[in-house]
Amino acid sequence: GSYAPHAGPPGGGNSRVFVGNLSWQVAWQDLKDVMRQAGDVQRVDVLTEAGGRSKGCALVQFATPAAARRAIDTLQDVLIEGRPIWLREDRD
Repeated sequence: GSYAPHAGPPGGGNSRVFVGNLSWQVAWQDLKDVMRQAGDVQRVDVLTEAGGRSKGCALVQFATPAAARRAIDTLQDVLIEGRPIWLREDRD
C-alpha cells in the first residue's frame, strides 16, 4: 500500500511535541525561545484551565518531525523558571 506523501515515514511523522512540568509563570514566548534550539517552531500552545491559569503543560508544533525528534532528544530536563521540563511526542 501507499500512504500520503505529507504523512512522513511511519512511526516518525509527528512534528508536534507535548511539554510537561511547566511553571505556571511560563508564557508561550518563553517556551518558544527554548524550543527554537531544536528547530523551526511554528506554534506554541500553553494549555490553560477554564479560568485562564496554566495547566503546566504545552503543545509545540515544529516545522518538521526531525525538529520535534531533536527537541525530545535534546531538551529533556532543561530548566525553565527553575523547573525541569519533560517532552514526548504528542499522540493526538
